[in-house]
Amino acid sequence: MCGIAGIFHPGIPKPVDPQRIGRMIDALAHRGPDGDGVWTAPGVGLGHRRLSIIDLAGSPQPMRDDALTVTYNGEIYNFAELRAELEERGARFRTAGDTEVLLHGWRAWGPGLLDRLNGMFAFAIHDADAQALFLARDRLGVKPLHWVELSDGSVAFASELKGLLAHPLLRRTPDLRAVEDYLAFGYVPDDACLVAGVHKLAAGHFLLIARGRPVPAPRRWWDLDFSNRARGSAAALGDELVARMRDGVRSRMVADVPLGAFLSGGVDSSAVVALMAEASRDAITTCTIGFDEAGHDERAHADAVAARFATDHHARVVRSDDAGLIDTLVAAFDEPFADASALATYQVCALARERVTVALSGDGADEALAGYRRYRFQAAEERVRALMPAGLRRDAFGALGRWYPKADWAPRPLRAKSTLLALAADGDAAYARAVGVTTPEWRARLFSAEARRALGGYRAEDRYVATMRAAPARDALDRAQYADIKHWLPGDILTKVDRTSMAVGLEAREPLLDHRLIEFAATLPVSMRLRHGQGKWLMKRAMRPYLPREILYRPKMGFVTPIGAWFRGALADEAAALARSRTLNDTGWFDMAAIGAMAAEHRSGRGEHGRTLWQFLMLERSMARLFG
Repeated sequence: MCGIAGIFHPGIPKPVDPQRIGRMIDALAHRGPDGDGVWTAPGVGLGHRRLSIIDLAGSPQPMRDDALTVTYNGEIYNFAELRAELEERGARFRTAGDTEVLLHGWRAWGPGLLDRLNGMFAFAIHDADAQALFLARDRLGVKPLHWVELSDGSVAFASELKGLLAHPLLRRTPDLRAVEDYLAFGYVPDDACLVAGVHKLAAGHFLLIARGRPVPAPRRWWDLDFSNRARGSAAALGDELVARMRDGVRSRMVADVPLGAFLSGGVDSSAVVALMAEASRDAITTCTIGFDEAGHDERAHADAVAARFATDHHARVVRSDDAGLIDTLVAAFDEPFADASALATYQVCALARERVTVALSGDGADEALAGYRRYRFQAAEERVRALMPAGLRRDAFGALGRWYPKADWAPRPLRAKSTLLALAADGDAAYARAVGVTTPEWRARLFSAEARRALGGYRAEDRYVATMRAAPARDALDRAQYADIKHWLPGDILTKVDRTSMAVGLEAREPLLDHRLIEFAATLPVSMRLRHGQGKWLMKRAMRPYLPREILYRPKMGFVTPIGAWFRGALADEAAALARSRTLNDTGWFDMAAIGAMAAEHRSGRGEHGRTLWQFLMLERSMARLFG
């Protein structure tokens, strides 16, 4: 894994200062501690920081071949097959790694190269003959890429925002809409950035910039289609699913450095470890994080899987009230990021890096195979919606929802307000609300009147609704999964894994996000994904020969962080201080009294606002770091 950065002048080919590129890649040194390189030519400069995984002694970057130069972050898992195909076409290779495949592939196929790649990647190719720069990002957004047009007419790009922040011409102005997005979802989505004017190249998109022409909009080169349905018995489809999972795992076990896996004891990571053990003669190195609080600790389940497959297992116990990594995470993410499981993800990455350089994870199965609890709720709500006319539903459930108290403290069956409001809305709008953190009503209370006017009716959830309505899909579940794969997966899950793993110099690989597996999963009938309230139904059935029932069918836990308790204990003073924050107050965007009242209500136990307080804490720290 690596860090990349560069500058391209689409107009006059002005000189590019190599030291400027050097400062940009120095900001990304954590992504590539094993080496660095800078290349410049009239109107262009490319930089690279390397974490050596394959062809350790060779494949320095930026890499040149005649008129082509590439800087690349990622792994191409089918590079050996592509290399053989290109050699048959006459290409001559000088290195043994995957980077050179991009150069010869571009020469042979141009942008069509992307369709042939199986991997995770973000790269830039400069074509001197065409006087063009080509930027591309993998199908699902595993690897990040940021870009911006600067005041001197140049386009700068970098793996992380901090690489662009090292450029002196980048104006640091906060974007209010990105704050609205962040408060809604807990992360800044890939179609937004807290620093105004900065873009994230979307997953499955490329940007081709030609000298002498305006910078065009990025173009989509891949999409996921939920509109077709596979035919076959559960046994046959299950066999095919496992075969694709096996291919995804084995292709990601190729490395010239020590390799292991994260193991939580959940279905997904356990399935990955099972298939790794099947493919390996040696014991797999596995790592897990445990908590000192029984309700959050999964070590017993991880230990059982480790024993079953005789792995070289390592565990570390962390305090459930340990918030000491907050500033570390703020520095790693640049933009505010409020998924508190990043704390545990960082810790398991740090543990893994003590023993391996590459770790496989189980991320992606919940989105591809409908594993989240919210999919079950959505399916149940859709059945109720089908029984009543929309107008009657809006009137009846809307009135009940507005009347019903918000009872976060009550047992779950009594917390009906959110369900009633969801039933009053159409399915797409209700789902967009369900994936959020802080509701539109609460955001309206916490924003100042000035911010509400400046937003002009803009609502973060509208992107989810639009994506669901435009999805190539047959069913409400299809639409929800499609929207999650387009927004939640790259914006939250993959950002979390990339930043926390790269912060410690670890390469994380996601075999369950192999695009062939994802495309197959999208064709599965709804009943094969969600049945009798059981998500990932077919995957669990198909993995019975590998994993015991107590692993396959135990309640989903994940990395749970007790932030609500933190703000009544170790972080109570931090919560109260938010209402006095100069960083937040100076924006003019927030009702500081409302923030103070929310913190007091939470501390007293009269309300449950832990997640929103965590959002504001991370927002304040990030804005102080980004904007002073």
